[in-house]
This record gives sequence, structure tokens and C-alpha cells, in this order.
Amino acid sequence: MTNESMNEELICIGCGATIHSDDPDKAGFLPQSVLKKKTAEDDLYCKRCFRLRHYNELHDVELTDDDFLNMLHELNQEDALIVNVVDIFDFNGSVVSGIQRFAGNNPVLFVANKTDLLPKSLKQGKLRQWITEQAHSFGIRPKNVHLISALSRQSVEAFMEALEEEREGKSVYIVGTTNVGKSTLINQIIQIATEAENTITTSYFPGTTLGKIEIPLDDKTMLVDTPGIIQRSQLSYYLLPEELKLVTPRKEVKPRGYQLNEGQTVFFGGLARFDYISGEGNQPFIFYAANELNLHRTKTEKADELYDKHLGELLTPPLKERKEAFPKLRRYEFTTKGKSDIVFSGLGWVSIDKTNTKIAGWVPEGVDVTIRKQLI
Repeated sequence: MTNESMNEELICIGCGATIHSDDPDKAGFLPQSVLKKKTAEDDLYCKRCFRLRHYNELHDVELTDDDFLNMLHELNQEDALIVNVVDIFDFNGSVVSGIQRFAGNNPVLFVANKTDLLPKSLKQGKLRQWITEQAHSFGIRPKNVHLISALSRQSVEAFMEALEEEREGKSVYIVGTTNVGKSTLINQIIQIATEAENTITTSYFPGTTLGKIEIPLDDKTMLVDTPGIIQRSQLSYYLLPEELKLVTPRKEVKPRGYQLNEGQTVFFGGLARFDYISGEGNQPFIFYAANELNLHRTKTEKADELYDKHLGELLTPPLKERKEAFPKLRRYEFTTKGKSDIVFSGLGWVSIDKTNTKIAGWVPEGVDVTIRKQLI
């Protein structure tokens, strides 16, 4: 690169971080030896993005929660359409609960991604209504709700047509928590618009986009991809990359039904457990989790012993070498008041039809377990 270009601020086109050669643990690091070989025409990727793109390796960098939130606070100073991308398979864990406050007077659009993971029998109208009701419970009044699969070109093309009308000539800010598929969505948009491929770094790992990435929509407006907000209540925050792959669904999730008696337990690998305490005797429970994740049934009285003895082996993930260091499970108790889902944030949910069914959900300390209106 020329001396003139070296003096300019260089941006990684993968994650949006400023390129530098000072500290390997800071976002945007690129060795000086590599930087010197680059020309003004070369695409610039920081070392982190390069390793992630080519070797599927994630290198942690120093970026605080405040850094993410400060970027979101800028939204109410803009005249823009705010698009909150949520993971429909982890809706409760991926909603940005304060998005209405961050947006200020700007309208908020909900985009539910990964709809291809849900059973095809679920009607889209019913799903939109359910999302709207859930958004209202978070104090959010979305302008509209769109259902997409960011992996589907056809789905994203339809969304782009709707977005062009809904933005009313304004810039668009894409926001969401980590791992909801924001960057995958942006990549599809870029590919459709320019046929460029893999412009923004994507992966299964949380926290890929480190800075705002601006994509021109016309001469005056732009589409802005913001960093994903890290939710420590999501299970993914506590998992290693190889563990995360086992709990992240990649295709339509097949419901798994268990006819349980009172005093029976079902483990989600070694990551969580579901206890049926009391209710209308023997009854069905439907489990929704990644098809690759092993579910194991046992008697509740034997559950603690089974967990201590077989964590990391029969009950995996977590990996065996993490058995001693993995967070202890914490118990939460619920009683249904109607058709309900017990949601394990970042992992899946259990669907219950009967009223007055008492259950307990166990998850690693810090992860959320919640009860909600039944989705399916």
C-alpha cells in the first residue's frame, strides 16, 4: 500500500473493525508483515476474520458489552428504520428487550429468521400473530413482522422488496443479538444486489461483527449492520464452538414426543434437564431441540446420580474434558395455566398441553428458563 493509503483508517470488510498491527488481542488486528503486502485494490480482512473464513477458528478479542450498547444508543439520533432480527428458534433469548428505547421515535420492524427450522405445518399467519403478541409482552410495538430464512435467496428477495417499501426512503439499521443470522442475511442481500460472495464474515460463533458495516442503498441512504449484542442468558455464551455446533439446528427440527409419568426426567444432553413433577398423571410432552442433540429419559430420583456419573459421556455436550469446569445446573419451577412452552434459552423448548402441570427446568447458572404461550 502507498504511504498515503497507510495513513488512512483501514476497515476490515469482514467485521467492520479498524485495521491495526498493535495488539493481537484487539479487534481488527492484522500483522504488519501482511499489511505491507496488501495493495489499495486488495480486500482487507483482519486476522480474526481470515482465520474464521478459512479455518472456522474464532479468536476472542477485547470488546465490552458497553461498546455494543453504545452503538445501539446512537440509533435514536438517526432518522431510520430499525430492523430487529430475531432467531425464531430462540425467540425469547434473541429479542433485544430495550430496542424500543434504543430506537427512539424510529419505527421497529421484526424479522424472524430461521423459519425453515420450524415444522412446515405451522401456518405463517399464526406465527406472525404469535410473534406480535410476544413482542408486545416485551413492550415492543413492531411496525410489521416478516418471516425469513436468511439461507434462502428467494426468501431474502421477497424481504428486500417489502423492505424497500417499508423504509420509505430512510436508512435501515439491522440489529439483533449474537448468532441470530444477521450477517448471513446481509451476505444474501449483498449477493443478490451485486453477486459478490461472502463479503461479511459469518459463522456459528457469537459476536462475529465487531463494528458497524455500512452498505449504500442509494445516494443518500444506507443499510447498516450493527454488532450482535451478547446475551449472557443464552446457553450459547457458555459453550465451546464444537459444542455449539451440536445444539444449533441446521435443518427442520423434528418434534420428539415423550409420554411421561410423574417423577420422570428428560436430559438435553448434559446441558439441561426437564422434570415432570405433577399433573394429570401420564401425559405427552413434545421436545423441540436440534436433531443431533441426544435426549435421555430417566427417573427423577436417579437424575442427580446419572448426571454426576455420565456428564460428558452419555450426557453430552458438554465435552468430557469440560465436566469439572462446566457450570452447575440451577433449578426453576413452573406450573402451567394453559397450553405452554418451557423455554431453555439457546437450546429449545418443551411443549405442554395440560393445565396445572408442575415441572422443573434445570440449566447452567446464568442461563434463562422461561414459560410462554405455546408456539406450535
